[in-house]
Amino acid sequence: MNFDESLSYLLGLGHETVAIKLGLENVTRLLRRLGSPQDSFPSVQIAGTNGKGSTAAMLDAVCRAAGLRAGLYTSPHLVSITERIRVGGREISPEGFARHATLVREAAEGVARESGALPTFFEQVTAIALSAFREAGVDLAILETGLGGRLDATTAAGARWVAITPVALDHQEYLGTTLAEIAAEKAAVIRPGVRAVVAPQEPEAARVILRRCRECGVEPRFATEDLRVEDAGPDGRLRVRLLMGRDVYAGVRLALRGRHQLVNASVAVALAESLAEGGFPISHGHVVEGLETAEHAGRLELDARREPRILFDGAHNPAGALALRAYLDEFAAGPITMLFGAMRDKELAEMGRLLFPAARHLVLTEPQSPRAAPVEELLRAVPAPASSSTIALAPSSRDALVVAQTHTPPGGLICVTGSLYLVGEVKRLLASGLGKS
Repeated sequence: MNFDESLSYLLGLGHETVAIKLGLENVTRLLRRLGSPQDSFPSVQIAGTNGKGSTAAMLDAVCRAAGLRAGLYTSPHLVSITERIRVGGREISPEGFARHATLVREAAEGVARESGALPTFFEQVTAIALSAFREAGVDLAILETGLGGRLDATTAAGARWVAITPVALDHQEYLGTTLAEIAAEKAAVIRPGVRAVVAPQEPEAARVILRRCRECGVEPRFATEDLRVEDAGPDGRLRVRLLMGRDVYAGVRLALRGRHQLVNASVAVALAESLAEGGFPISHGHVVEGLETAEHAGRLELDARREPRILFDGAHNPAGALALRAYLDEFAAGPITMLFGAMRDKELAEMGRLLFPAARHLVLTEPQSPRAAPVEELLRAVPAPASSSTIALAPSSRDALVVAQTHTPPGGLICVTGSLYLVGEVKRLLASGLGKS
């Protein structure tokens, strides 16, 4: 298959957030048919609700600063599926993706003959990543968990290092209705023999995670709560001090914006220190350089080259919305136009309560996803009385972008949020030349 054919094949397996089949049996069969590529390198698996991707991006930057050839696997992508698989900071090429997708498709069809079930989109893309990492000869793979942990395809990689970022309510239809149930799904990545890092948690989640550690005989490493902000730049980038288990990191200017990144940075540093104890050549300087150079598209990503400026943030649950609102209240200068679209299974009313009052102009739209909430449903999430001067309903992200740019005065800010799928659509539209620059 060429790249377009491989993409068409994968998308034909069903939308990754709809055609979910949690479980490790099929992905384990798939990896075995590929010669178990995950056994060719050690891995770090990062689970949790919010902050997984940012933590992975920071750790990847630390590893690259240390001269390590790291493979990074994240999801979802924004513009191209190749964004999900990186080696040494570079996306896999379309040709390389297609080559590994062809190998994985052949193996997946063998699994289907054996088990009666074809591996899912996410299972096959995970296998493509692990196969590519083996070919590239990575020193370490950093894997962002897709959904939960216990039954997520990345868990089949058998990571030696695991981390759990802050746990919050999300994906209740798959993971459970309480914080404890969701924490149990994520804590299952902790297994006997792993080195585990645990972020600060709500008490209900912390009890579950610590019980899992005891059951597995694992002594967890806690990401420190001794975190201090030394100052904050006008764009929301913090200079911080972290007192960690092995070292003190002071005067570090985090590349990723927002106060919530302080916790994510502490998890990334705790992982880096644990890797150093495991023999990886990671120094204090490498950690500082990584934190100061990490990139993570679509998460408080500010495009200040455009007029009006555009802030992309895929806040897709109340915890993410709260972090975005805190950033907007503290750092957003000028009137805000909020371009919002979300999935219908999210807590729309709570997200609207947190975010919509920050906007002078609100543009509601429907991303191109079978799970997307229609604009009429989003309208019901607007708090009463509405605080926005205007509320517009746009049938597509293209229409929404035009409306947002029309309503936002010079010096204002367009905030694209509610879903990473919406962020990706708007980014594609801007890349195609739509709108002001």
